[in-house]
Amino acid sequence: MSRALADRSTRLYDRQQISEALDRIAENLNRRCAGQEWLVLCVMNGGLMVTSELLQRFSFDVRLDHLKVSRYHEQTSGRELVWYSHPAESLRGRHILLIDDIFDEGATLAAIHDYCLEAGAATVLSAVLVQKDHDRVLTTYRPDEVGLICPDVYIFGFGMDAAGLSRNLPEIRQLRQTD
Repeated sequence: MSRALADRSTRLYDRQQISEALDRIAENLNRRCAGQEWLVLCVMNGGLMVTSELLQRFSFDVRLDHLKVSRYHEQTSGRELVWYSHPAESLRGRHILLIDDIFDEGATLAAIHDYCLEAGAATVLSAVLVQKDHDRVLTTYRPDEVGLICPDVYIFGFGMDAAGLSRNLPEIRQLRQTD
């Protein structure tokens, strides 16, 4: 993390809090998904760390694929949805588990959920590490599993970026409000 970014941010969630949230998500999904094979779709790039951590906690059978969709394009606010890549695996008749880093306004995850259903998925569940607490949600869709609820501030780390950087941080940080 750059010195300038470190000086303008504070820790919101440490590694222990993140780990406990991931444990709760995995425990719930292990119950819900037991006895079936699930195709886990990692929403790149932000969902990579969350997916990696959750896969190690799953006790049900999984296959792994990914997709890349974004509204942010290294900006701090969303725009129109751009699809960069689709899953290589067929979704028809499959149980799909979407994993992403954050649920903010909801447009991205809702669009991916709809895409999976249109592609013939039998079931679509979703899990996110963080959900922002605000009223700007653009859809009625909500993730099935949420690890942490955070205030409506700009956050980064643990898969989430700040202008393309700091995804590798083992914690989640928030930018301090400026005067």
